[in-house]
Amino acid sequence: MASVSFGQKKVVSEALKLARDAKPNFTEARTKIKSALENEETKNAAQTWYTAGQIESLQFDTENTKQMLGQQPDEAAMYNALAQVYPYFAKAYDLDKLPDAKGRVRPKYTKDMKSILKANLPYYMNGGGYFFEQRDYQKSYDFFNQYIEISDSPLMKDGEKAVAEVDSSYIYATYYAAIAVSQLNDSPTTIKAMKRASKLDFKKNEMLQYLSEEYKNAQDTVNWEGVLNEGLAAFPKESYFLFNLISVYISSNRNEQALNFINTAIQNEPGNAQLYDVAGRVYESGLRDYAKAEEFFKKSVELDGENAESQSNLGRIYFNQGVTQLDEANNIADVKVYNEEKEKAKDLFRKALPYFEKAYQINPDATDNKMALRSIYYNLDMGDKFEELEKAMNAGN
Repeated sequence: MASVSFGQKKVVSEALKLARDAKPNFTEARTKIKSALENEETKNAAQTWYTAGQIESLQFDTENTKQMLGQQPDEAAMYNALAQVYPYFAKAYDLDKLPDAKGRVRPKYTKDMKSILKANLPYYMNGGGYFFEQRDYQKSYDFFNQYIEISDSPLMKDGEKAVAEVDSSYIYATYYAAIAVSQLNDSPTTIKAMKRASKLDFKKNEMLQYLSEEYKNAQDTVNWEGVLNEGLAAFPKESYFLFNLISVYISSNRNEQALNFINTAIQNEPGNAQLYDVAGRVYESGLRDYAKAEEFFKKSVELDGENAESQSNLGRIYFNQGVTQLDEANNIADVKVYNEEKEKAKDLFRKALPYFEKAYQINPDATDNKMALRSIYYNLDMGDKFEELEKAMNAGN
């Protein structure tokens, strides 16, 4: 048994020697250490895992030295080796901190592993950037994420008396890890990375918006709303959070809450035409208060006369009332009363006309506006305008 144990320990030493030779054979070194990592005699020894990490670190050093000497390194091999160092060292650290037979904790490798990781830490940022440029977003994320994991690891904090301050590289790694993973179809990991990044002040507004979109796409309405509220509290003038939160309230029939947010926003930005337009839609579709809707749509048009949507929204208030009035008139048998009621409908169509014409002028492709305008021309006996629009619609304009 002693012979077997000695033989396996010799394999570990041979693996390290192969990696340290003047002409290192990293492939063979990995093959040998792999057998030791799987063998019952050595797989639970800190030295085995420490050596596995050393082999990867030595290959990284070999290629990185070429780079520092102005030679062309094998960047893929260099960074792929670096990516393997910490997982081995993390396992080695756990084993290195176990008590011996007498209950004493006497780590042999922790100090050296910590020194290696500290020296190589900046290169994890470089690796993240390298693979991002290669469009290998998984590996890019892995590198940025490893930078964070290593920085926060018990191994790196071992023996430290004070908590290290968060430096700029840590902040950038957190941000770019979220950006890289967002390119992948991995919503849970993306959300986790973005939540982590949103806790920092760097590009917090942007990250909360990304996180909000992730929850929205995942149809997690509870967390979507929660992030929108968090974003609005942190950035009260950011329209993204405000308008999306208003949409959430409208879609869930919480119209009064939506209006509270809109009114607060209007107080902050009284010249924002879009806010009045949104309020008008809440009154129109949610509360069925057409008088209030008309009031807010008018204000929106007054502030921004070139917004096709606001123009058509105001026109629609009059147009819909005109259609209702016309339907009621058509049910009246008395000719005199019918004509009087029909004229009232025409008055409403006349009020709607300039707003739909303006909307059509601004955006001639909006189908709903063209259909409404066509109906108005027909009901106002504007034959020439009706035919002109009819031709345009048939031509696909």
